[in-house]
Amino acid sequence: IGIQLLRALNETGGYKTVAFIDANPSLAGQVVHGVKVLRPEKIARVIAEENVKEVLLATPSALRGERRVAIRALEAFPVVVKTLPALEEIASGHVQVSDLRPIDVEDLLGRDPVIPNLELLTANVRGKVVMITGAGGSIGSELTRQLLRLGPKTLVLFELSEAALYDISMEIDEIKRRLQKEVEAGAPGSTLVAAVLGSVLDRKVVARTIQELGVEVIYHAAAYKHVPIVEANPFAGLQNNTFGTLAVADVAKELGVERFVLVSSDKAVRPTSIMGASKRLAEQILQALAQERGTATIFTMVRFGNVLDSSGSVVKLFRSQIRAGGPVTVTHPEVIRYFMSIPEAAQLVIQAGTMAAGGEVFVLEMGTPVKIDDLARTMIRLSGLEVRDDAHPDGDIAIEYVGLRRGEKLYEELLIGENTTGTSHPRIFKNSEPIVPYEELAAVLERLEDAIHRMDEAEMQELLRATVEGYVPARSGHPIAGKGEWQPASRSLH
Repeated sequence: IGIQLLRALNETGGYKTVAFIDANPSLAGQVVHGVKVLRPEKIARVIAEENVKEVLLATPSALRGERRVAIRALEAFPVVVKTLPALEEIASGHVQVSDLRPIDVEDLLGRDPVIPNLELLTANVRGKVVMITGAGGSIGSELTRQLLRLGPKTLVLFELSEAALYDISMEIDEIKRRLQKEVEAGAPGSTLVAAVLGSVLDRKVVARTIQELGVEVIYHAAAYKHVPIVEANPFAGLQNNTFGTLAVADVAKELGVERFVLVSSDKAVRPTSIMGASKRLAEQILQALAQERGTATIFTMVRFGNVLDSSGSVVKLFRSQIRAGGPVTVTHPEVIRYFMSIPEAAQLVIQAGTMAAGGEVFVLEMGTPVKIDDLARTMIRLSGLEVRDDAHPDGDIAIEYVGLRRGEKLYEELLIGENTTGTSHPRIFKNSEPIVPYEELAAVLERLEDAIHRMDEAEMQELLRATVEGYVPARSGHPIAGKGEWQPASRSLH
């Protein structure tokens, strides 16, 4: 690959290649196409003596852990680091200069994948009618891509946003065209795709969709997820996240849908935000429904943390701020988050959903937590720039600490209790958590819905505190939450 890249650089012009760096001791000292091969310990000298501006990683087949070690080693130098995508992603099959890309956050934070259990992936998908709510969102769209490749009979894309529905529909059509030559019974190319524009709160539209298309499995990914926005618009957040889940789950139960999988969030654990409380309430609804007598539908939920490069991701924000010359804004120097790639999260959600017997809370193992301040500094350095701070007053880009926003925590949790057990998958765990009986929960939901309709925030908060275990609104001074200055939600309308 390195030789292919060298040829491409020479053909393009504008590059002077000064060395190959290779850990293979048998190659050290050799000259390949006029370029000397050096050991990794020589890289500092080469960069200094040759005034190197760019380092190109020609290791697309290396494991992420190996690539991460190389990237971290290059952080100390004032160079731009670029890399090649995986070989299967290179369209022509031959390396070209245009294939080079900046270091992706997955190169920094992503981990080596666990080989998926094919039986878990396909058992509740192949040959079935599968519906994804929120199909145009970050997780919903990735679920859609992966589910298509598993050979469902019909894939139902249910989405409120016309623009998002159009985008994912066009993308899925293109994937189907590429797979068309492999068409056979049950192959992805033969899957029917139905795009449905509608709200999860509209029970009639949901029911008609399930009945007319014969939906057997639902992945419920529709949600408002941005903490500050939901905090400023609590009534809309609860309506969509909690009552939207209730509406789809009720209809699914009534019409005998086989399986209902909720995409949940680590923010549901001891929440300090309306968004987190709304997701925990959604979980409680499914737990309660699963306990109801005569329930044929298997209800389950999968909880995980932040995904890389989703809409509103801090990674996208940092990239944009670095391109603009800074400053890069970090909420707090000590804030930490868990990250997972969108494809891995979607794949694990599908597998966890298959494991369900009913009412379980599945928790995805999120890996090592990341300090956001460190992430910002790394992204700046790998762009060939220097952080401007007290130690480096002449640096390129400053980091500005803007404070935790209302409802945000310094760190997130994935478990409420301690009753966690493993499963057949090394990155999927099952947690046993308290269940509120459905009759009791239904009475609370009725009062909560009434409070929302009356826009009575005081009663809404009172009901949430009484029902959602560990919920402490940020404005009440949660020890790990940003307090922010609270304003009545109605002011956000003006």
